[in-house]
Amino acid sequence: MRGRWMFVALVVVGLLAPACKEASEASEGSSYEPATLEPIEGTDLSQVVLTEEAAARIELQTASVETAPNGQLVVPYAAVFYGLTGETWTYTEPQALTFVRAPVTVESVEGDTAYLSDGPPAGTEVVIVGAAELFGVETSVGT
Repeated sequence: MRGRWMFVALVVVGLLAPACKEASEASEGSSYEPATLEPIEGTDLSQVVLTEEAAARIELQTASVETAPNGQLVVPYAAVFYGLTGETWTYTEPQALTFVRAPVTVESVEGDTAYLSDGPPAGTEVVIVGAAELFGVETSVGT
């Protein structure tokens, strides 16, 4: 009986070993990058470019900058990101899966809405979910 279990164990190990080797070789030779940084000429900023898979993985969501009836720019408050020294900004999406940090000046906040005295023009897409991950990529935090 013991010999039979030893035989089964050897067969299982023999079947799994090649699969482990293939997975290891695939990850070692892989050059997959879920996000890349591209410097923006003439600035100290970089744009973050994500793959579709990376955007889905962080459940990235955007919303449009809008104009309030009084002409003021408004964004969901979730789009406002606060820096370490109190500066405020948001990530804009100038083209699909490409994100650039843009300064904003928050005049007031009412509920889930931030009223801006300065920021991206109406119609600009801004990130409302996933900004922390973009910031991590941009500043190499966690890598």
